[in-house]
Amino acid sequence: MYFGKPKNTHNANIPPGQHETTRFPVLHHGNVPYYRDLEEWTLTIDGLVDEKITYTYQQLLDMPQTRLQNDIHCVTGWSKLNNMWEGITPKELLSTVKVNDSAKFVILHAEEEFSTNLPIQDFLHEKTLLAHSYEGKPLTPEHGFPLRAVVSHLYFWKSAKWLRRIEFVAEEQLGFWEKNGYHHYGDPWKEERYSWS
Repeated sequence: MYFGKPKNTHNANIPPGQHETTRFPVLHHGNVPYYRDLEEWTLTIDGLVDEKITYTYQQLLDMPQTRLQNDIHCVTGWSKLNNMWEGITPKELLSTVKVNDSAKFVILHAEEEFSTNLPIQDFLHEKTLLAHSYEGKPLTPEHGFPLRAVVSHLYFWKSAKWLRRIEFVAEEQLGFWEKNGYHHYGDPWKEERYSWS
């Protein structure tokens, strides 16, 4: 997929094989969910935790909020620099949840039966965010409203949109794209695009 003429390909913030775009392309699996009423929307934390917990959207907004600026890199070849997100850090989200020591991976479950897998240390990375806002405004439906993950140090398919459930597991379980040939980890600086790369 092509999103315009490559720009500033020598920028040290752009991984190999990527080009910069100022647009924010929309790519995803399945249909875009449109929420007119968030009263019934919830985010569930379960798996290898002492107690399953479910948050409402308002409860997430009532938590301490964090703003993070980062660069994002799509596996299709575009990079968008200096993005400002606002949301909740995973560490803040888990401040009242006890995760079992046996949990080594996290599965992010989203709408349209989408999922993606992360090592637990990447979920808890200082630059990972559960974002509800982008550039000072609520996320648009196309970009993940009401809540998406932002895991900016990995290819952007790991940043699941329309997040609904966070599951802690002991062993790696492949997500949607990982089952379909994408790399299990997805480091853009190593060009880990596909499972054979």
